[in-house]
Amino acid sequence: AGMRVAVVGAGVCGLTATKCCLEEGLEPTCFEQSRDIGGLWRYTEHIEAGRPSLYPSVISNTSKEMSAFSDFPFPEESPVFLPHAQLLDYLRNYTKRFGLQEHIKLGTTVISIRKRPDFDTTGQWDVVTEANGKQTSHIFDAVMVCSGSFSEPSLPLHCFPGIERFQGQYFHSRQYKYSDVFQGKRVLVVGMGNSGVDIAVEASRVATKVTVCTSRGAWVLSRVFDSGYPWDMVFNTRLMSLIRNSLPGPLSWGLINYRVNQWFKHENYGLQPEKRYFLPVLNDDLPSYILTGRITIKPGVKEFKENSVVFHNCPEEEPVDIVVFCTGYNVSFPFLEEAVVKVENKHASLYQYIFPTHLQRPTLAVLGLIKPLGSIMPVTEMQARWVTRVFKGRRANISPPLYQNAAQTGHVLSPLFGLSFDEVLKTDCLVYMDKLASSIGAKPSVLGLLCRDPRLALTIFFGPCTPYQYRLGGPGCWEGARQAILTQWDRTLKPTRTRVPASSSSLCPSLLTVVGFLLLLAALVFGF
Repeated sequence: AGMRVAVVGAGVCGLTATKCCLEEGLEPTCFEQSRDIGGLWRYTEHIEAGRPSLYPSVISNTSKEMSAFSDFPFPEESPVFLPHAQLLDYLRNYTKRFGLQEHIKLGTTVISIRKRPDFDTTGQWDVVTEANGKQTSHIFDAVMVCSGSFSEPSLPLHCFPGIERFQGQYFHSRQYKYSDVFQGKRVLVVGMGNSGVDIAVEASRVATKVTVCTSRGAWVLSRVFDSGYPWDMVFNTRLMSLIRNSLPGPLSWGLINYRVNQWFKHENYGLQPEKRYFLPVLNDDLPSYILTGRITIKPGVKEFKENSVVFHNCPEEEPVDIVVFCTGYNVSFPFLEEAVVKVENKHASLYQYIFPTHLQRPTLAVLGLIKPLGSIMPVTEMQARWVTRVFKGRRANISPPLYQNAAQTGHVLSPLFGLSFDEVLKTDCLVYMDKLASSIGAKPSVLGLLCRDPRLALTIFFGPCTPYQYRLGGPGCWEGARQAILTQWDRTLKPTRTRVPASSSSLCPSLLTVVGFLLLLAALVFGF
């Protein structure tokens, strides 16, 4: 019999984990507590306990070419940024294409995952599940936790003095569905993540007044970037990653600072971040809504009063009817013993963001607990490809001394790969993906390709770092990868170039971008 793997959750992460298990000849069983696949991307009108909750207007923040699984491009007619329903369709097609359905048990909740008595020698786990009120016990050789981190809202009311005497309405962003609740009201949005800004923009169309308060600010990017191309296809290239990671810190920061302030100067809009980290908020409307007075940005909340709020460094009170707390989520694994994944102060000790460092055997992996600058989908897929090979024992690249060293210190091996759920991954997701890809032999060699296939090599280096690059060679290589890379701009332009004038240009956007960035870099170097 093959190695039996339990996969918890059938969202983006669980689906690709199941597929990667099958690719490696493992025997996955994917347990999904709800009645359908899709996880975060399956919209329901009612909020279900233990499940993520979307509002109807949600659109992906990353473009389809950068968000695709590496051997399954989105259809060319799909819009570049996808409404949740189309992303769910893509996940359904992926499930069908790779025959995942027969390995998924819907309506089955994982109650507990515990080490077996002989774990130190076998690495096996006792898994208890419940379906239709009946509990079942199973033994698995390995476990992949893919339950995500958007189910348990974080609502730290103790951080907001006076909230107990506030007489208006307040709720967490997870409860939000439609903007009509804000009709004619004075609204305060606490927090400036993607949900906070989305909700503020929607509320401002019907509310009397909308205020967003943020203690640390945020960079705001538009999905529409240089020359109208998608932001991530311009930003996440191998050339740009090399520049960002090779320059000294202040120069790299100066480059990012310059780029993000080209659309509008954040300082003038009250948005300039306090710290030097870069995980942008994606919103196409916020600056114009601030400019037209629909939205006002304020510092953090000092205290609430009966019908108003006082902000830090602002003496006057602001009248408020409704407060939306966009304060994020807690990471929790109710089915695991606390000792397995220790989450303290929102930090966990996970090797490469995946393996709990103190386990004697690396047979439990936590996937998708990462905030990349880019799409989560290809990152979780790469994690799953690496993990399944660790399980299989082929190229674990967790040599026992290293792994034991991590276990003894209780810390992650490299400062670059520590895990913090609030702070940002301090390196590009591209660096992280390359690191995992190298250890399974799937990282593309630009220099090697330069001799054999110069067109492909140049596209890989100067163009967007699309996920197909990781299927050109190594285990699980896909014969369609080269073609997918060379046609990525065709699929991007197809849904928008719906009226082509007689004299249209066809200069490759990646080359335009390269020239622009090199000129920008020269300006920065000589301007400092």
